[in-house]
Amino acid sequence: MLRDFSWRVFASTGDIHAYLLYRDHHQTDVSSEETSFDLAQEELGDTQACL
Repeated sequence: MLRDFSWRVFASTGDIHAYLLYRDHHQTDVSSEETSFDLAQEELGDTQACL
């Protein structure tokens, strides 16, 4: 939600701070997803981890 809002503000105004907020929020989401996948893989071992 915050990511969408900051992108819309950046797209309509070109404000660099809105873009930096968007990028920071996006990087946080990606690292959070990778961590969740890694934890699921550790728990399941060699079987498929499905999130």
